[in-house]
Amino acid sequence: MELTTNIHALKEWAVAIQALEAGDTVMLLRKGGINEQGGRFRVAQEQVLLYPTYEHQQPFLLKTEYADRVVPVTSGWHPETVRIGSFAQITHVFPVSDAHIVNQLLPFHIWNENFLIDRLKWKPRQPLFVLLLRAYKLAQTEEVPYRDSYGGCKSWIDLERSISIKNAIPVLSESTYHLTVNDISSIIGQDLCIKS
Repeated sequence: MELTTNIHALKEWAVAIQALEAGDTVMLLRKGGINEQGGRFRVAQEQVLLYPTYEHQQPFLLKTEYADRVVPVTSGWHPETVRIGSFAQITHVFPVSDAHIVNQLLPFHIWNENFLIDRLKWKPRQPLFVLLLRAYKLAQTEEVPYRDSYGGCKSWIDLERSISIKNAIPVLSESTYHLTVNDISSIIGQDLCIKS
């Protein structure tokens, strides 16, 4: 049975969610938040609402065209309500440790070389996870009240109320999405979908 509502959300920088919603990227790069279960990143859900965050966005870690979109906020700041305008199907998760491969992925995401160096150096024994997401625009954007339970350095949260994903429209056509996925998979050297 097809899901028509969802409460599961993936937290990500607002600028990255904007890029997913615009079809500028299908890729996120993660090592996990400080509060991840067991200290390691894992995909908790394959179909997730995209929950924008603002506090830790760092313009100097983004390509110029995305850095200019970041509005700095003070530490601890959060909006009173959070706009949820999209959800995504996480179709592939690739663990990558090779810096050469990570650098070859540069054209496919919004971050710059500084971000890649930073991510590879942090917890160097753990791979960088490349997430490929097929994003969908919700038929109706929702504003959800911010809750303290949504804060903190964690990737996954459950919202207090479900949001309709019925009649959501894919950002990219199926053929365009699969062509991009194939290009990325060929760089990584894997054809298989790996879910953790």
